[in-house]
Amino acid sequence: MKKYNSEFKSMIVELYKTGRSVKDLSHEYGVSEVTIYKWINYLTPEEREQLALQTT
Repeated sequence: MKKYNSEFKSMIVELYKTGRSVKDLSHEYGVSEVTIYKWINYLTPEEREQLALQTT
């Protein structure tokens, strides 16, 4: 299992936020799409909270 440092994870999430697709990031950096989605969910809790508030 490969370990990624927090700077790398943050960089991937920031690229995603700029409009890059998870699929493209996965192919370019060799990280599975599932892993990238986990990082996005973990590193953006405030966005998750806002979505939760909108659905109630």
